[in-house]
Amino acid sequence: MKRNTIITCLLLLTASSGIAQQKAYTRADTLRGSITPQRAWWDVLHYDLSVQPDYTQKTIKGSNRIRYKTTAAPATAMQLDLQESLHIDSIVWNKKQSLTFSKDGNAWLVNTPQQKGEHELMVYYSGKPREAVRAPWDGGWTFTTDSLGRPWMTVTCQGLGASVWYPCKDHQSDEPDRGAALTMIVPDTLVAVGNGRLKAQQKLANGLASYRWEVTNPINNYNIIPYIGKYVSFGETYAGEKGKLDVAYWVLDYNLDKAKAYLPTEVHNMFNAFEYWFGPYAFYEDSYKLVDVPHTGMEHQSAVAYGNHYKPGYRGRDGSGTGWGMKWDFIVIHESGHEWFGNNITTRDLADMWVHEGFTNYSETLFVDRIFGVEAGNEYNAGTRRGIRNDAPIIPAYNVNAQGSGDMYPKGGNLLHSIRHSLNNDALFRSILRELNKDFYHQTVTSAQVEQYISKKAGFDYDKVFDQYLRTTQIPKFEYYLSDAGKKVHYRYTNCVAGFNLPLVLQSKEATIRILPGTAWKSTDLKSAEAALFTKAAIEQMYYLDVVPAEGKTALK
Repeated sequence: MKRNTIITCLLLLTASSGIAQQKAYTRADTLRGSITPQRAWWDVLHYDLSVQPDYTQKTIKGSNRIRYKTTAAPATAMQLDLQESLHIDSIVWNKKQSLTFSKDGNAWLVNTPQQKGEHELMVYYSGKPREAVRAPWDGGWTFTTDSLGRPWMTVTCQGLGASVWYPCKDHQSDEPDRGAALTMIVPDTLVAVGNGRLKAQQKLANGLASYRWEVTNPINNYNIIPYIGKYVSFGETYAGEKGKLDVAYWVLDYNLDKAKAYLPTEVHNMFNAFEYWFGPYAFYEDSYKLVDVPHTGMEHQSAVAYGNHYKPGYRGRDGSGTGWGMKWDFIVIHESGHEWFGNNITTRDLADMWVHEGFTNYSETLFVDRIFGVEAGNEYNAGTRRGIRNDAPIIPAYNVNAQGSGDMYPKGGNLLHSIRHSLNNDALFRSILRELNKDFYHQTVTSAQVEQYISKKAGFDYDKVFDQYLRTTQIPKFEYYLSDAGKKVHYRYTNCVAGFNLPLVLQSKEATIRILPGTAWKSTDLKSAEAALFTKAAIEQMYYLDVVPAEGKTALK
């Protein structure tokens, strides 16, 4: 079929300035990023994948048994997604009927019988998949070697989509409700690792072996990942909030000794911090594991990819510049944090990816807070701001598989830090995080849902605060000055959306004050110890604001 290259121009409005920015999206973007009529009528129940990679030829062949149910009157076709240059070879419905299909770019339209109920598609496919140039930032297969020159293979595909390596309904809103299975057929000299638990291992003919792994919980498409190499493993049982949790470490054979000496402490500290702040790990039934990879790492559910060389920091660096980031392993902590935000709670649209990355960025601060103390967490969080560029809004256009600014990481984390300090109630803030993971357990959500949930639980409307940090690039200015010999403070916000109303709580051992600035000047009488709280450094440590003395007024240095 001739590819349709109709271009749709979407108008993106910057909420704060009213300046229009034009970005062109294609029909392919819409097919990939929206719930099309061909996607709307069916719900994925289970994926049963099988894949056999050819390391020498860099090709794959495989199948996906898709169990689904109809949720509405079926459309004339079913949309499956499989990216070029892979191709669907054949499709069988309910084990008895071969189906015809056509192609529209990366979307495959399957002529499915129009029947209600639960059904099964067996989709056979093959081809030469896209290779990742700089995994995990660039998606696709990685065909490489370990340090001894032996084959090492895996996949990364967040954002780009799981359809880069297997046929599926490639939209974050529809996870397989009953989990997924992955069978990998590999040379018998290698070991294959997948998500969840190892269910079967078999020696095959012609020097091959098969490994079958399964998860019973819902799982993101992009989290179903094969790991193939010279793996060995060791394991332990962690005493978690929900009881005994099986923990395993799958590492290259020559990394075994250093992995045993290094990883368990990092993992124990991670669970100590995150189950405290976020509630129980969401996938006890499927276990937890770390798996050696040739890239830096990814949050693949119950099989977290690890590539940080068994050293603190992020490949030897501290993104905060404070020194705190060199006291723990960034990849173990950050990628495991996604088990709560990203994997347990998943956004329906890629545009809301800040819910994954902003909360997980903030999980780093909460980890530091839990392990090293509150002030260490505050310092670390403030340090992460040096990564904020304010180049584009964090939330872009919806329904076109668009991803917002990378500011979703540090700016999203600083947004949450600002809200936390505005509450001045860590017990309440912790309960909000834990209840988010409980009330949206194994669900897909929108940013709007999360924003409204936080406001409701906090008892304060943070709507304009979210708008400011998620939908504009402006850093709000907090202007203030003192009068009456330091007995009164005057203040307001500028460079912000109308109605921006972030509360400020400033405190020391001697005093605490709470104010609610707006865009009009306000004033508050101060007690003797409260004037000293109004310093640029103290306010900016807690809140992502540009703190400035009001022009022509007298302010404390």
